[in-house]
Amino acid sequence: MKHATDIEFWLQLCLIQGVGDESIRRLLVAFGSPEAVLSAPVKALESVVKKSVARHIKDGPDPNKVTATLAWLENATNSVITLADQDYPAQLLNISDPPPILYFKGRRELLKKSSLAMVGSRNATPQGLSNAEAFAESISNAGICIVSGMALGIDTAAHRGGLRGAAGSIAVVGTGLDIVYPARNHSLAHQLAKDGALISELPLGTPPVGKNFPRRNRIISGMSQGCLVVEAAMRSGSLITARQALEQGREVLAIPGSIHSPLSKGCHALIKEGAKLVESIQDILDELNYPAIDQRQYEKNDTADLDLTNENTWLLQCLGHDVVDVDTLCVRSGLTVESVSAMLLTLELDGQIASLPGGCYQRVAK
Repeated sequence: MKHATDIEFWLQLCLIQGVGDESIRRLLVAFGSPEAVLSAPVKALESVVKKSVARHIKDGPDPNKVTATLAWLENATNSVITLADQDYPAQLLNISDPPPILYFKGRRELLKKSSLAMVGSRNATPQGLSNAEAFAESISNAGICIVSGMALGIDTAAHRGGLRGAAGSIAVVGTGLDIVYPARNHSLAHQLAKDGALISELPLGTPPVGKNFPRRNRIISGMSQGCLVVEAAMRSGSLITARQALEQGREVLAIPGSIHSPLSKGCHALIKEGAKLVESIQDILDELNYPAIDQRQYEKNDTADLDLTNENTWLLQCLGHDVVDVDTLCVRSGLTVESVSAMLLTLELDGQIASLPGGCYQRVAK
């Protein structure tokens, strides 16, 4: 089989237990190829890496893992991308610790496109999800592929929007590609494999382990020109991705939110530190040095398509753009609890507001 040549040597080297990425990169520099590393004498290996690593290399990988991966590669949508592959993401080659091997499922042509990382909270607000999906679709239609981590919340919304656009979306996951995590994103993973792409540096069968996700994040930012944070609390993992993007020399952008929302604090902190404040698609394109687009297709009055009574319109104005409870709305509007509750139901069915835990509501811009 064709697989049983260079790819098999790469797999044999990268699947050896106890041999890390840094050691692999050093060995490749010293010996030139995985085949040469695997056939090198122990003494020669020990001149480059620790004795324990050299012993692991001479012991070799678990043959069952190699066989299982080669069988996985029989599927036409599955492939392995190595540091020597012309399809290896060019941006990712420039980071300090590029993965020696990437497991790939989907459309390889997406790797040639410019890309933007989009990250944010797993417990996003309705407005945050709406923003992520809308921005991702528009950016994708501008020719920029959306890269995210397939987590719940903002990641999921970003992938959906990116897949609806022209440039598609790529998910970098923290498990083996034969495992879908989180399980609730099974249908999204299937769509990404068909219309977008899935990437992992981790071998098949690798379960979700906490330490792997920060490492996954460096790939999300590393293969992108910039990183857009949509919603993030102060201790959000999304801020880790943003910090990694800065260290990698990427542009960092953030969408601001309500001063009262905990999920806006992280974005506001990034903006204070110099991240680009994003209010429109053009803000992103300007930062990435992309040509201007016609903004009129994105400009829309929040109530332009509504067929609401005057009272409903008044209540929507009283709600504003922050999270509000029913009692506060009654005070602002001068209406009774019964009237406000009825109008809130109408507005929610119209898709103009969303209900939140604790009896609160938030306006959702379409």
